[in-house]
Amino acid sequence: MPKRKTSEDSDGSDSNVADALEVEVRGLMFDPSSNTPIVVLREPKSERFLPIWIGVFEAQAIAMRIEGVDSPRPMTHDLLQASVKELGGVVTRIVITDLHENTFFAEVHLARNGESAVVDSRPSDAIALALRAEAPVFVMPAVLDKAKAEKLGASQPDEDQLKEWLENARPEDLGEYEM
Repeated sequence: MPKRKTSEDSDGSDSNVADALEVEVRGLMFDPSSNTPIVVLREPKSERFLPIWIGVFEAQAIAMRIEGVDSPRPMTHDLLQASVKELGGVVTRIVITDLHENTFFAEVHLARNGESAVVDSRPSDAIALALRAEAPVFVMPAVLDKAKAEKLGASQPDEDQLKEWLENARPEDLGEYEM
């Protein structure tokens, strides 16, 4: 696996993360051509949307949290959040840091007793954890540019607009989905 530059590679600080743009988890939908789950992120200031194809289990974990449904037993992301909390830590934010060969990369930023740590993660797992920890989600501007995040025009586009956009998007607009 190629070495990726993380937000802490430059000088040990997370100064690059200061450039990250906060996004909101707009929701989940299915790719109409492959029936694959997509988490849709929205950057409120520019109204750009970033679709990220994810696995079924991660989609279920995200959907449960969005809908406020509690599992009778802890799911993996619940267990991770409970472990961080039990150890006296907090998830401060997650950052989607890179897009390389059609694969998104993310980091989970943690804090405990004045110290911080950054953990490499898949964006879907990081988003599921962020929702449970009520932590903000950020995307590096270069990721939005590489992914050709689209502006849909309306301030609150509905699912039909997102679906139409996905149906009309060309493969080069979206990149290839690889499981």
